[in-house]
Amino acid sequence: MAQAEQRSFPVSWDQLHRDSRALAWRLVEKGPFKGIAAVTRGGLVPAAVIARELDLRMIDTLCIVSYRDDNTQGELEVLKNVDHDSEGWLIIDDLVDTGKTASVVRELMPKAHFATVYAKPAGRPLVDSFVTEVSQDTWILFPWDAELQSVPPIIHNSRKG
Repeated sequence: MAQAEQRSFPVSWDQLHRDSRALAWRLVEKGPFKGIAAVTRGGLVPAAVIARELDLRMIDTLCIVSYRDDNTQGELEVLKNVDHDSEGWLIIDDLVDTGKTASVVRELMPKAHFATVYAKPAGRPLVDSFVTEVSQDTWILFPWDAELQSVPPIIHNSRKG
């Protein structure tokens, strides 16, 4: 039996900006918010865009390590928590994937509104708002993790097997 090929969903800086603004539009009616807690590191860029669009100046970070250098998810480690009540706060992350990080974030800030730009089915129930859903077997390639390169047409990849 052939192993399932993982899909790739490359996201450009322009696309991430558009998707973050689309998320901000959805969040307008959910606020007003006291501030944003960005989940580092992926939530930093969307949080900056959303903070601008919602005119929020209070920005905090939840510093959590989950993915390793080889793109595998390991034991979660909270490096920095927030030191305030979560009521009225907005949590921003780039992606909810398996839900492991999201579960920890929910425990740390149970009263906050949790929003991600992208969501996969396994983690989707843990967030309150998101913009785009992708399949669980899709690897989202964020612009900070990518370089420009030439790739073969899709048809060439489908003929391998």
